[in-house]
Amino acid sequence: MTAPLVEVVIPVLNEEDDLRKSVVYLRQFLESHSPYPCRIVIADNGSTDQTPGIAEMLSKEYSEVSWIHLEMRGRGRALRKAWLESDADILSYMDVDLSTDLNAFPALVRAIGEEGFDLAIGSRLMKGSVVKKRSFKRELTSRSYNLIIKAAFFTRFSDAQCGFKAISRRAVQALVPRVKDQAWFFDSELLILAEKAGYRIKDVPVEWVDDPDSRVKVLKTATEDLKGLLRLRAGGLSQALKSLR
Repeated sequence: MTAPLVEVVIPVLNEEDDLRKSVVYLRQFLESHSPYPCRIVIADNGSTDQTPGIAEMLSKEYSEVSWIHLEMRGRGRALRKAWLESDADILSYMDVDLSTDLNAFPALVRAIGEEGFDLAIGSRLMKGSVVKKRSFKRELTSRSYNLIIKAAFFTRFSDAQCGFKAISRRAVQALVPRVKDQAWFFDSELLILAEKAGYRIKDVPVEWVDDPDSRVKVLKTATEDLKGLLRLRAGGLSQALKSLR
């Protein structure tokens, strides 16, 4: 059987300082450690610094690297475009800061390619995971948010927000068009919809180091996430599930 093709999407917004070194390191890791052939897609969403130029140069230097540009911002928007337009068998994404140790990547994609799961997610909150240098505020916010998801939707996955996920192309084509959020809530909405629709999700323990230069505004993101959960509870989830049948 032909090995599945994996596409790794890196959503970026004004990441001129980190983009090159992260892509070069990721490329080297995938070349030596990935169980399947891989390619990398840089998904720029609305950068106003030198990020697009750096992404273009990287795509010219390495045949397995390409890039797309969106005028409008939003991580969910960038993932939606990259994943829906891809012909890869397994789609994945990770944050450009590479906060999640890449040694978990083979297990992530093997869950899709060999174990029959539809989605695989890096988890910082399950047994076997290691979290370093995370502030109390971010740790409390993350754990509280995931508990709210479990209480509201009776879900089993452990970490909705870790920027380290993989999904089969079949699941992408069915689920992503029905995910409404275009920003940070995209992940949570996708996972809730997937589990309630019967798709199999595997949690993979990861080692994760907090990035002190993270662009995530914790309180603002948490507020938007709670609004997203309320939208799903108020009928958004049931409407999406009906459209899958």
